[in-house]
Parts: sequence; C-alpha cells; structure tokens
Amino acid sequence: MKRTCVLLIQLGTPDSPSTRDVRRYLSEFLNDPRVIDLPYLVRKILVNGIIVPFRAPKSAKIYKELFDLSNGESPLLTHTQSLTSLLQDRFKETDVHVEFAMRYQNPSMDSVMERIRKENFDHIILLPLFPQYASASSGSAIEKGLNILRKWWVIPKVSVINEFWREEGYINSIIERSKAFNLSEFDHVLFSYHGLPNRHVDKVYEGSDLCSDQPCEIELNEKNKFCYKATAYATTRLIAEKLQLKESDYTVCFQSRLDKKWLTPFSDKVVEDWAKKGAKKLLVFSPAFVADCLETTIEIGSEYQEIFEENGGETVSLVPSSNDHPEFINCLENLIQKQL
Repeated sequence: MKRTCVLLIQLGTPDSPSTRDVRRYLSEFLNDPRVIDLPYLVRKILVNGIIVPFRAPKSAKIYKELFDLSNGESPLLTHTQSLTSLLQDRFKETDVHVEFAMRYQNPSMDSVMERIRKENFDHIILLPLFPQYASASSGSAIEKGLNILRKWWVIPKVSVINEFWREEGYINSIIERSKAFNLSEFDHVLFSYHGLPNRHVDKVYEGSDLCSDQPCEIELNEKNKFCYKATAYATTRLIAEKLQLKESDYTVCFQSRLDKKWLTPFSDKVVEDWAKKGAKKLLVFSPAFVADCLETTIEIGSEYQEIFEENGGETVSLVPSSNDHPEFINCLENLIQKQL
C-alpha cells in the first residue's frame, strides 16, 4: 500500500506576544519577496530598518490582547492543531498521514518536512490553508515547500492544491457558522477579505492588462480566474446565494491595508460609512481566513467595533471562521481524496 503525507500549511504566528517573538515573526514574514515584492536591497532597508523596529512593539500589544482572549495561546495555532487531528481521524484506517506547518515561524516547514522526508512517503500533498489563491499566501507556501523538496535526493510524487474557494464543504462551513446569527436583525452584511497591493493582482495578467481592466466584481473568466480580487467576489456570490442575500444586502471589502494603493473598498471605511448612514448593526464574514486570528478577532471584532461606535453605530458581529467545523473537514477530506 502506498503511503501519503498531507501537509497543511498555515501563514504563521509569533511563538508568544513578546516584542522579541513578534519582531522575529514580522521579520521573517515581511522579508518574503512574495509578500513585499520590492528589490532585495530596498526590501531589506524598508523591513529591517523601518517597518519591523517601529511595528513590533505596537503589534506585540495587539498580540497580547489576542493571546489573552485565547487562554494565553495563539488561536491560529490551536485551531490548526485541532483541524489536523480531526482530519487525521477521517483517514485513521488508511495510509494517509496528516501534518501541519507554518509558513513563518513554528512549527516551521523546514523542520516538519525534514520529519516527513525521513518517513519515506510515496506521495506528498501540499495543501496551503488559503481558499483564494494569492502569491503572498498560497504562492509563498507552495514555493517554500517545493524549494525544500528539490533539495531531497529522493523526491516522491508531489501534488499541490493551490485553492479551494469553490469547494462545497468550505462554503457550507461558512453557512453553518452564520446560523448562530439572525441575518434579518442586521442593517448590512460585510464580506471582509485580507487586502493586497494593487500591483499583486495586476501581476496576474499578461502584458499591459490590469486588474482594473477586468470585470472582477461581477464575473470569473479565463483571464481573471487566478485573480485574488475576482475569486473573493466569486466566493461571496456563492455564500450570498446560499444565504439568499440580495446584492444590496452586502458589500465586499478588503482589510489590513498598509497604504492607499491596496484593493478597495477598505473594510474600516465601509464600517465607518455605514455607521454614518445610520446603521446600528453590522454582520461581518471573513471568508479568506479559515482560522480565527489577529485579523478576525482583533481587527474586525475589536477595532471595527470601536470605529462603528465612534461614528454612531452599535454592534459589529463577527461570524467565526471555519476553524475545525465538520463541514470544513469534509472540504479538506474531499480535496485529499481527489489526489489519492
């Protein structure tokens, strides 16, 4: 019987909310050329000389808040650990072994894949836990995995799953999470995705074509099928259809921007605008994040709540991420079965 190892890859988390650990995490993350796609020397000066020294102490305070809300642990880590264990249970009578690693920090891809190498598997499946493909997330995780593999003397069969936003189990996990809320009680619904620089999505297209030249908000086609913006809107349409939401009921927006040249509309501005329009209750989905983390729990759940209240609103409610929901495990199980 051939033996298969599935490697689930998450983005990463600091080992602790200490400034030292947050600095180490940010340095590894932001020095990735797929994250900050600037020339090497410019990136090094910007990240190591400006961004990390100034951002690490501030980020450490936010991570402290996040860890405190999660019993002193990283929720991204604990959710991924639980997901891995429950997914392994689905394959307990087979020769499929499930591991997980973080693209940045621990458990590192280098250490986990070295353990995998020693096990002499016949087949390795790389599965980044990012529903919509983006070079800065899925692309970076896949590149790292393949770079490690190419150094092995014996390279087994390798499969890569680069996105899964249309998988029924993934969509159903979001629908099931939303059942804890009465949608009719909310003035508006937001689908908030992690933002990207415009230049990242522009690089998906050939020649002089830009993302802004494409109908990404309304259509998925052969040109834009790997555009993060287009798949974010396509994901939203699938969810909205199942929830029976009209286009006027919701807004697609993008969070966590670093400057104005990122995908718009910006989530924090959309929250502010709806408050100024007189909205009192907003419901926010975060379909780009399969596990709750800093960007969902703190940025949406806390910071957006503060923005909403400051401008006249009352409540911003966050729909939890898929985390280890059985429907999401169904999604991953089906993805793996297709590769076996």
